[in-house]
Amino acid sequence: MQGILPYLVSALLYAAMGVYFWQRHWSAAANAPATAASRAGERLCVLVLLGVHAAALFGAMLSGNTLRIGVGDAVSAILWLAVLIYWLGGLFYRLEGLQALILPAAAVAALLPAVFPAARPLPNTELLAFRLHLLISMLAYSLFTIASLHVLLMAMLERHLHRGTLPAGLRTLPPLLTMEILLFRIIWAGFVMLSLTLASGVVFSEEVFGRAARLNHKTIFGIVSWLVFGALLFGRHFYGWRGRVAVRWTLAGFLMLVLAYLGSKFVVEVLLGRS
Repeated sequence: MQGILPYLVSALLYAAMGVYFWQRHWSAAANAPATAASRAGERLCVLVLLGVHAAALFGAMLSGNTLRIGVGDAVSAILWLAVLIYWLGGLFYRLEGLQALILPAAAVAALLPAVFPAARPLPNTELLAFRLHLLISMLAYSLFTIASLHVLLMAMLERHLHRGTLPAGLRTLPPLLTMEILLFRIIWAGFVMLSLTLASGVVFSEEVFGRAARLNHKTIFGIVSWLVFGALLFGRHFYGWRGRVAVRWTLAGFLMLVLAYLGSKFVVEVLLGRS
């Protein structure tokens, strides 16, 4: 097991970069437009941070021939993937202002594996079905984490547009219509990943236990989340849902998703002290 130092280094670097992005893109003094060179430098720095975080996180999770994932590891991995997805999205969209929001969250998440370490290795990690199920579920969580932050930022942008004043960070963002298109692309990708997560969970249960997945609280909340996001996409396609409706449905679906896995894992591992 690693000590706290690698996680602390990752957290401090994320925090420092988050402060930089805040001062560069959100503070009242951020008036100078970003140049191509500065944006390239920022992307390189974030990529280095992702490498440092990955070395600390996955080095501990994959130690030996086992896989250890506690609640702290799970949250940390989800935020690592979220930052990576933002970094990739930055190659196609102007998302510098969003980094000021995601990096502080990643800084907190980077410390969680040291605070809530995994008690024991996960069983059945040698099975391909389980590994695929785990990867797809992490991607789904990361995409919906981004969607939740994104929809809150859109609500903030819309409110300031109505008031006629925009903070520096909001002025660097794409137009609201572009943000909305990007939001639903993220939700569609997350919905596909969540659908595959539920389907692969059934396959995994059949392969390991020879029976269909049980309808426990994790499965119920996962299905409810899938229905919420499915209804949102249906309403968007047929009724043009947007604005506050999209905010409410996105956050409701994300809450159900959190309760499905991370909430139950936190209760079992942290509050009840079980592995």
